[in-house]
Amino acid sequence: MTSTTPTAATTADLVGVAEQAGAFTTLITALRAAGLVDTLQGPGPFTVFAPTDEAFQQLPEGTVAKLLGDLPALRNVLLYHVVPGALMAADVVQLKTATTATGQKVTFETATGVRVNDAQIVKTDIRAANGIIHVINRVLLPK
Repeated sequence: MTSTTPTAATTADLVGVAEQAGAFTTLITALRAAGLVDTLQGPGPFTVFAPTDEAFQQLPEGTVAKLLGDLPALRNVLLYHVVPGALMAADVVQLKTATTATGQKVTFETATGVRVNDAQIVKTDIRAANGIIHVINRVLLPK
């Protein structure tokens, strides 16, 4: 897990920071389709466990298209990646669980690196004006 050290305060919101990063095009497309862009541009703060494009590619073939065709399921999956409040990496490693925007819990463990459910957190503490992004290597699927 690597932490980023911002050199200046960012004025971009979570969506803007993700767009600038360039590694989250599938996530941004899904957020737009689900009508969640305005939510993640809101005041927050939010913590987003953001799967990369590669993480979406690991899903079984057709999963993304199926989700894009089922907006309630897509919203549920996307909101499962969002925790209300700003959790920095130092906070995450102290927690066992956190409640997502769906009301369901995600679990954290640190025995084999820092993980949220079955996803490795590969980059942490990317600051946005309204929250924090932690990059993960898998898409989290609610149970």
